[in-house]
Amino acid sequence: MTASRSDLRVVPAAVAVWGTAAALSHLRPWWAFVVVAAAALVGACGWRRPALAFPAACLVLVAACCGWRAAAVEASPVTRLAERGAVVRAEVVVREDGRAYDGRAGPGVVVPVTVRIVESGERTWRVRVRATAFVDGSPDAFVTGTRLAVRADLEPADGTDEAAVLRLLDWRVIGGGPWWWRSSEVVRDGIRGGVDHRDDQPAALVPALVAGDDARLSEQTKQEFTRTGLTHLLAVSGANLTIVLGVVLLGLRAAGASRRVLLLAGALTVVAFVLVARPEPSVQRAAVMGSVALAGLLVGRTGAGLRALAWAVIVLLVLDPWLAARPGFVLSVCATAGIIVLAPPLARRLAWLPEPAAQAVAVPVAAHLACLPVVASLSGEVSLVAVFANVVVAPAVAPATVAGLAAGLIDLVVPAVAVVPGTVAWASAWVIVEVARVGAAAPGAAITWPWPAWTLVPVAAVTGVVLWHLARRPALAVGVTLGLLVAVLRPPTPGWPPEDVVVVACDVGQGDAFVVPTAPGEAIVIDVGEEPAPIDRCLTELGIDRIALLLFTHGDADHVDGWRGAVRGRRVDVLADGPSGGPAVPAGRRVRLVSGGHVTVGAVGLEVLWPRRDADRVPAEVRNDASVVVRATVRGHRVLFTGDLGEEAQRGLARLHPDLAADVLKVAHHGSADHWPELVERVGPSVALIGVGAENPHGHPAPAALSTLSDAGVAVWRTDRSGTVAVVERDGALAVSAR
Repeated sequence: MTASRSDLRVVPAAVAVWGTAAALSHLRPWWAFVVVAAAALVGACGWRRPALAFPAACLVLVAACCGWRAAAVEASPVTRLAERGAVVRAEVVVREDGRAYDGRAGPGVVVPVTVRIVESGERTWRVRVRATAFVDGSPDAFVTGTRLAVRADLEPADGTDEAAVLRLLDWRVIGGGPWWWRSSEVVRDGIRGGVDHRDDQPAALVPALVAGDDARLSEQTKQEFTRTGLTHLLAVSGANLTIVLGVVLLGLRAAGASRRVLLLAGALTVVAFVLVARPEPSVQRAAVMGSVALAGLLVGRTGAGLRALAWAVIVLLVLDPWLAARPGFVLSVCATAGIIVLAPPLARRLAWLPEPAAQAVAVPVAAHLACLPVVASLSGEVSLVAVFANVVVAPAVAPATVAGLAAGLIDLVVPAVAVVPGTVAWASAWVIVEVARVGAAAPGAAITWPWPAWTLVPVAAVTGVVLWHLARRPALAVGVTLGLLVAVLRPPTPGWPPEDVVVVACDVGQGDAFVVPTAPGEAIVIDVGEEPAPIDRCLTELGIDRIALLLFTHGDADHVDGWRGAVRGRRVDVLADGPSGGPAVPAGRRVRLVSGGHVTVGAVGLEVLWPRRDADRVPAEVRNDASVVVRATVRGHRVLFTGDLGEEAQRGLARLHPDLAADVLKVAHHGSADHWPELVERVGPSVALIGVGAENPHGHPAPAALSTLSDAGVAVWRTDRSGTVAVVERDGALAVSAR
């Protein structure tokens, strides 16, 4: 396909608009008007040169829209009320469906809204500004277009496009929204009803594939999709629109419909698609691209894909400049651009494969390379199985989407018949879920990327060049593919995991994560680090598939935020925490630990030594000193886990429990200088473990803490230098094995 002059003019304009919108969405409004003036001047000077005038005109539009909206938000009475922390009554309209989330204070719902009326004291204002509402309850009541009367506590918003954050104290529905949103919700209910004869994750996936409704998907399944590079299937995008449009237009063409009827049907399909799938960034981009393509057909010209994408970017960012930095929009545009630019030539290079197979390989490779830096910035991981997983699931996506939509529509008329296409959709979705589960379980499914995400830009470019040269060499391409598969599957490493393990300090960077095996494949896990990938990798390498007890010593991010990696593919029997709480992890039951408690898991006994029984919920600034301290007895050896206790809390621990003797000491707070030297003497360990990240900004472990341990003759093992460290029993004595 040869790019036209129009392509060469629109694409740079789209890039300029995107960069400008991304920058201005984080700046004060007056910057936008500076850009308007500068772009208008450039356009006026170069109005005879379209390559200069057209981008300048686009920049004027996007900057003006950005500045106008940011200024309106800044001047809004809602913004001023939020700065005062006022409690108000308001009328709001739900802008996007509510989504459930798990916060440290428990589950809740986040709802993007538009504030229409706000009352404070004796004053009432009519406004039209965006905000985000947080509320307890179920997301089912918060459907796009619904009008609510609320009483809310206002807080300042983080972004410049929203006036406030609303913490809803009470609310009630006062209107169901326009008919088109109500009708679209009926269709969405029908899609859910089409597979409600099944109650599992494949059935929950069908509404996500068809309409972007992932509310019934478990957190574990979502994490498996992320790890295997299949997350894009959970966000309705261009692929879904292409499938639906293809079915509609091919069916009408087979029936002999005229070109005008085809165009009208295509336009209505695009509108219906946006209403049912909701105007998410990826849906908006796909809809605009589809509209541009349909317009091209109307005037008798075949629009180039890159030109359609560029127009979609320009139109959407002029309408909403804040889309520029939203992950869904960025991923959607990058993936589409990669497929348009890279996939066709790569497929031609793979001519030694059958054409469908070449396309099946080229498309996910192109999309994955284009999205690599963005995905790494969001997840901190680089998936090594993404291309394999996408190739395997590709044949199942279209049947699941088409059959799921058919089941939903039939369910509205004849529910009993909907079970037939619903079963087809469920079977196709089962294949996708199983691929995600098996792929995520592979030891090398993803690797942590420790450097800034932008460093993946040259990596992706170099990888693309290498693949370009490999594509023409079948033997070499197959060999490299098999080599990558071996790296993903990772044959067992001799000597790891070691035998007779007492405790393992997992290398999770700047954070804590410790594992005490209790039975084959089962363990107690104490803290999980900040990122999901490292703790998942550590537990996988140790062969742990069941967590008998997951203990959060306190609620700081470097101890609890990696929980999704810990539970990925694993069952948690008991979740335990202390006064500072922790995230709501799916578990059999949850318990609160205080001094004096005893827990037995298999042959391992835990004594709870801290905090005191009278400890209550604590604010964030004193979480460290409220850490749960436990002493585990494993194979006759005692291990003392001290959380992040500071010096005063360590003194209090010693006063409460004069006998703190242990063979292994988990050094408090990553070896902080805020320590009580006498604690080491009281414990008398032979081995000390420090969970710490290399070159961390806190200076951990502090020289003073290391000196205290050295003076006591304790062998110190640090995860920043030794990686994952296992303390094992050898002939009744303790030894250390590091990996």
